[in-house]
Amino acid sequence: METELGFSTSHYNDSYLDRRVTARLRRTKCDDYDDYFDQLRTDPDEQAALLDSMSINVTGFFRNPEVWDGIRDVLRTLSARERQVSIWSAACADGREPYSLSMLIHADPQIDESAVDIVATDISEDALAVARDGVYEESRTTDLGGELEYLSNYEQYVDHDREEGVYRVRDRVKRPVSFERHDLISGASKSGFNLVTCRNLFIYIDTEYKRSMLETIANSLQEDGYLVIGKSETIPPSLKSTFEATDNRHRIYRRT
Repeated sequence: METELGFSTSHYNDSYLDRRVTARLRRTKCDDYDDYFDQLRTDPDEQAALLDSMSINVTGFFRNPEVWDGIRDVLRTLSARERQVSIWSAACADGREPYSLSMLIHADPQIDESAVDIVATDISEDALAVARDGVYEESRTTDLGGELEYLSNYEQYVDHDREEGVYRVRDRVKRPVSFERHDLISGASKSGFNLVTCRNLFIYIDTEYKRSMLETIANSLQEDGYLVIGKSETIPPSLKSTFEATDNRHRIYRRT
């Protein structure tokens, strides 16, 4: 399957992989896994559909609001210490996390927004297209206004078009954010970042592969740079000498 898709499926834990493939098997009305595999090998559209379904698109503005208090402290520290602050929002899904970072930076007077740039990456081209557009539709299941209420003045940064039922990220928030495709599982390291956020991806990844992914992140961070992972995620014991916990409750670590 990895050859057909051009990305590593074996890194995902078995239960997550099985759920995604089974869903596509039902959608394509294939009789069994062998039948689906035959279709996958010959149908580029289905390859793209499975790849998109494998990407982790669970996200939100200011997801887990209490964690953003810790992220704010890190951004203040970096803004006071560095002439230029570079951030990588890895596995950014539809862009709400990097836009949350940008809004927080603009809203806090202790952070120099003109000296911050954010690179946001994801494996899904469809998710990145939504992210670049910066337009999010209201739905019965997603309270976008509630997500944004972490900032009392969020209307300065997001326009709520009630007639169309959408929230549009304003240009000043989009300006410091650039989007590009990157596969954190098999892609190369980047370099020079002061902060990497990679939240709620590792819970879907098989344990034996987490180390290599975290090493990619470590190699992308400057010394004394910070990493934020999901609240239910942990750093493997073998990397405790690479990442020192600075805020265990919010899962914030420093690159030693």
